[in-house]
Amino acid sequence: MSTCTVCRRATEADLHACPRHTADLRAWLTELPAQAKLLQQFLIPDTAPAQGRLGGTGRATAPIPVDLRVLTLIAPGHADPQGPDDDGTVPILAFLGAWAGHIAYTHPAVTRDPHGTAHVQPCEQAWPSHGETITGWCTWLTRYLPYALAHLWIGDLHRQLGDLIARIRDLTHDIPHRHYKAAPCPRCDTFDLVAIDGQTDITCQACGHQLGPDAYEQHAASYLQAHHTAA
Repeated sequence: MSTCTVCRRATEADLHACPRHTADLRAWLTELPAQAKLLQQFLIPDTAPAQGRLGGTGRATAPIPVDLRVLTLIAPGHADPQGPDDDGTVPILAFLGAWAGHIAYTHPAVTRDPHGTAHVQPCEQAWPSHGETITGWCTWLTRYLPYALAHLWIGDLHRQLGDLIARIRDLTHDIPHRHYKAAPCPRCDTFDLVAIDGQTDITCQACGHQLGPDAYEQHAASYLQAHHTAA
């Protein structure tokens, strides 16, 4: 039995992230392109002329300087997913590309030589089908997430991506809301089932159990019927 490298709960065989923290990764990769677009708006200066008291067209106040933290996040740069911890801000594009490259270099690829002999070796490079953009890398990482879940370093990806998302949300103030559900968790019986903006499944914050929307509706209906019968 494997364990989650984030919360140490038991997971399915050969997986090192539980359903709850796998859902985190999928949701963050879905959220990141939209957050990046919000960051781009910070770079658009307020060029509209301000009306003075006498109707002039001069600017009443000086333009707000661009936040260097925003510039760093959306600027080109480099990142090493397996390098030492760093409290500095990592460019989003470099962060995603570095992780995609790391996953690609560990992913086996089968090639055949001119004699027809098969050779298994690591991939040379990650190739996102939507281009080397934030959206392209997020789509690529989401597709290869099932492979990444089988490796111990998935915990590093979860921690680093979570830190990056938190840093971006601190700038944009755009935070997904949590919606607690009325029915208890069918596994642990706590009222900790939560629907989070951007995530399809409903997750128990206590035990990590997940339900799809249809499964939750059936569970909630059964719970309500049993509750009324008991009453």
